Amino acid sequence: MDTLVHEKAAQAVGILDELGIDLWLTFVRETSAGGDPVLPLIYGPADLTWQSVLIYTLADDRICILGQFDADTARRTGVFTSVIPYDESIRPPLLETLARLDPRQIAINYSESDVVADGLSHGMYRVLTAYLEGTPWADRLMPAETIIGALRGRKTPAEIARIRAAVETTARIYEATFDYLKPGMTEIEVAAFMHDGMTQHGVTAAWDSASCPAVNAGPDSPVGHGAPTDIKLERGQLLHFDFGVRQDDYCSDIQRMVYLPADGETEPPEPVRRGFATVLRAVHAAVATMRPGVPAIEVDAAARRVVTDAGYPEYKYATGHHLGRSAHDGGGVLGPAWERYGDTPFRALEPGHVYTVEPGLMVPGYGYVGLEEDVLVTTDGAVYLGAPQTELILR
Repeated sequence: MDTLVHEKAAQAVGILDELGIDLWLTFVRETSAGGDPVLPLIYGPADLTWQSVLIYTLADDRICILGQFDADTARRTGVFTSVIPYDESIRPPLLETLARLDPRQIAINYSESDVVADGLSHGMYRVLTAYLEGTPWADRLMPAETIIGALRGRKTPAEIARIRAAVETTARIYEATFDYLKPGMTEIEVAAFMHDGMTQHGVTAAWDSASCPAVNAGPDSPVGHGAPTDIKLERGQLLHFDFGVRQDDYCSDIQRMVYLPADGETEPPEPVRRGFATVLRAVHAAVATMRPGVPAIEVDAAARRVVTDAGYPEYKYATGHHLGRSAHDGGGVLGPAWERYGDTPFRALEPGHVYTVEPGLMVPGYGYVGLEEDVLVTTDGAVYLGAPQTELILR
């Protein structure tokens, strides 16, 4: 069994103590059809079939109530102090367990702002509240988003090592790609080479492989979450990449910039140099702001200010996001106070948080400039998890 599950289980109990929450309850069913995002951290990779309850308490009770055919798997995780199997209904063992523990609060997995803390479906919420109807615990439910945000956000040393390894693999695939590419290739051809690189390294894409990598050649390539196109790489244009891998269950997410010099050019033209320098300063401004206790919105503002003060339009996305088991790992967002981000930009950075930092801008006539670095928050600042790009790559 992956020792990370044991690390995160112990961490969860500490978080309950820190927050003063009696009991955290995760309620799932048929997880192969859509499991709660927190399950890999507190249960592991196995699926749960019938209605199942995972309970963590302030007193370090770790209780799993589940169908009898999953009980042996739960025991073999070594995580739980008690595994309670059932046959016909989970209601009796659930209510008996709650009666014994009598929690003042029951944190359940829903959130209005954090997608990875919102694993309890509406249907399962209705089932749970029906089970609790008429009991003292029906009015003691609360969201578990602060628990899950802390558990997912505070990376253990083992988690950080895995992310760092993914970053290193990503850098190797990028280097091979830079040596391979040449004008006249299509975005699709370049992406196919990078897919081959993932296969060679035994890793998979950090997000949907159709759009990982994103390859944007010149000013006409649509920037965002779309797939590479048949647009060809041309001299005198920028080439932008957004790419990450999933290695040993953890992700990287890195953007890189290439310029293809036109005939007779010995350096990129001034608009390209200025655009790249602006984005680089914005990355440095964000990282310099990152330290424990700083609200995420302040990091975003530091980077965004560099771009707009230089006369470029404001980029319409957050400066960064958590990184971990997913490329977008939930929790706080290094973003502005826009309605779509809810309260996530106001959450404070903590040691062990891993964020992307990814400001960008368009250079008219040449293409998009976007850099993205993966950054670890430490006790006194922040460090890059891989060598950052500081100069335009010329090919």
